[in-house]
Formats: sequence, structure tokens, C-alpha cells
Amino acid sequence: MGILDQILSAALGGAGQQQAAPNATPAAGGLSPDVIMRALGGILQNSGGLDGLVSAFNTAGLGNIVSSWIGTGQNQPISTGQLTQVLGTAQIGQIAQKLGLDHGQASNILAQMLPHVVDQLTPQGQVQQAHSQGGDLLNAALGALTGKLFGGR
Repeated sequence: MGILDQILSAALGGAGQQQAAPNATPAAGGLSPDVIMRALGGILQNSGGLDGLVSAFNTAGLGNIVSSWIGTGQNQPISTGQLTQVLGTAQIGQIAQKLGLDHGQASNILAQMLPHVVDQLTPQGQVQQAHSQGGDLLNAALGALTGKLFGGR
């Protein structure tokens, strides 16, 4: 079981069963890793890539949190309330609907997974140019992360 499978299991508490794609191995709670990574990719694209996400955190006064995810040290946690402050209720609601979860479950999963994804997309402790904007390169990086983060079963 990968680290994000453990996070999902804890976040969902066994709830949130969703049909996985035929070729995808379901993660904890029955959610497909591909579906989850598409939701996280949507956050990044809607924010304007990693640069836009960092800017949103800075605007919300939470730049220190996202900076810890980018840096090479320990990732600071983010609460569901702080995440809602950055992303907005509407965006989290859309993701919850796509995942077949309630708003609280989706917020919890995102708050636990987003630090790991940003951390993995910034291995040298800085935003790489390829990940600073939405698009094909960011999607390719997220696709690669699916296997890395959900692997190790």
C-alpha cells in the first residue's frame, strides 16, 4: 500500500466508493488514482500552474505553507479551512462532485494530498519551468506521479 493509499483510507474512513476506470487499480475507498490525480491536476490548471497556486496561497496569507511543500524540508500541514480559503468553496465542491464525495471528504483528501503532489513536482526545492504553467507538461508530470505515489502496493 502506497503512502497516498494510506492517506485516502484515513481521509475517507472507508466511505466514498466510486467506480474506477477499467484499467485503473482503485486506491483506498475505491477511488481511482487517475481520477484523484485529474482532480489535483484540475486544481493546478485552474490556478495557472504551480506559480498560480503559489500566488493564491500568498494572496490568502498562507505562502509559508506552500513554500514548505516546495522547499526540501518538512511539509507543513494545511487544514481543510485553509484549503477552502485558498481554493474557494466552489472549486472544492466541483471536485467533490467529480469524486462522488461530500465537500468535507473531498477537502480532507485534498488537504492531505496536495502537499505531497506539490512536493513531488518540486524535487529540487523550486518550481520547474515546465510545471509553472498548466498544459501538457504539467499533465505529463501528474501522470508520472500517479504511478510513483500510488505504486508500491
